[in-house]
Amino acid sequence: MSPSLVSLDEIPHLWQHSDVLIFLVDLNDYDTLNTGYLSSIELESLARLKTSHFKRRYIISRTVLKRILCNVTGESSASGISTYKDGDGRVCILNNSEPYICISYTESVVALAISKVEVGIDIELEKRLALKSNLKNLSMKLLSTDETISDTDLLKIWTLKEAYSKFSNNKMHLIFNKKLDLSSVNYRTFILNEKYILSVITNSKSHIIDINCLHRIDFN
Repeated sequence: MSPSLVSLDEIPHLWQHSDVLIFLVDLNDYDTLNTGYLSSIELESLARLKTSHFKRRYIISRTVLKRILCNVTGESSASGISTYKDGDGRVCILNNSEPYICISYTESVVALAISKVEVGIDIELEKRLALKSNLKNLSMKLLSTDETISDTDLLKIWTLKEAYSKFSNNKMHLIFNKKLDLSSVNYRTFILNEKYILSVITNSKSHIIDINCLHRIDFN
């Protein structure tokens, strides 16, 4: 599928008609933003990051996320929203249990999920499979099959495991070597622009998932 390009103004309508909104944001669309939109909690999280790469993507992703949340929650200013990670590493909104949030990065793209239900997502660039060669050694165990599977199918398994890890608050290393049991959840995997693989996990009910690319936001 090829996600549509949408603007911030379209988000309230999309939110009204969806259970899970996922926005793809190209980090290269932005220079490193100033930290004026970040709360004191977010500034503390930023200070703990070790490299300029991680700091840059944190500033951009949180700033864009908070502008999206303004259009979902009705908050008038991004500065009035503060996010934090709970003890399980899940991104939450301070003093607000909903909507649910999940974030995933690959190369220069960040996927931001804003959801009315608990959600886990993972996005990977297809060519990154070469960086995960250890997956190939696990393919037979994970699938319980003697048949050879494609690299794309193997990467689908990886993204489903990552998404399930975030959804269930299980550490990835605890489920990596196990066959994934998805019988109690609803899951979807999408091929986006013939370039990215995105997996989404929610609870066992069927949900409306809307995936879009977010138009560059002007912060001036």
